[in-house]
Amino acid sequence: MFANPTQITILVVDDDTDFLLQVKTRLEVLGYYVLTAESRQAAEELLAQTRPDLAILDLMMEEMDGGFALAYHLKKLYPSVPVIICTAVASETGINFDTATNEERSWIKAEVFLAKPIRFEQLVREIERLLKDKN
Repeated sequence: MFANPTQITILVVDDDTDFLLQVKTRLEVLGYYVLTAESRQAAEELLAQTRPDLAILDLMMEEMDGGFALAYHLKKLYPSVPVIICTAVASETGINFDTATNEERSWIKAEVFLAKPIRFEQLVREIERLLKDKN
């Protein structure tokens, strides 16, 4: 369960097991160590044991705002860990979230929002950019 200290650890949290498996498999092929959780609670248990280098979170899990709450929890524990939220909320509700303004950044604890279905190449570009910015 614990990461190899020479690898970058990415936490992926989504209640869609197909999405989890697909992202985990593709990131592992690229050399990342991937931890997965199917719920906010399972993710919080993982976060109590290990600090990821980056997190990819679904927005709507058990609760409609589960991803926001999990991102807030993660940032309280590990403020420097970048967060990507992948969500279908815009296509399902018509509501768009962004972190373009200071007001949005004050309550949305994510560096990037990606709309599902995501393009894997775009996800990888964001991961690489965020990890580069972090170092």
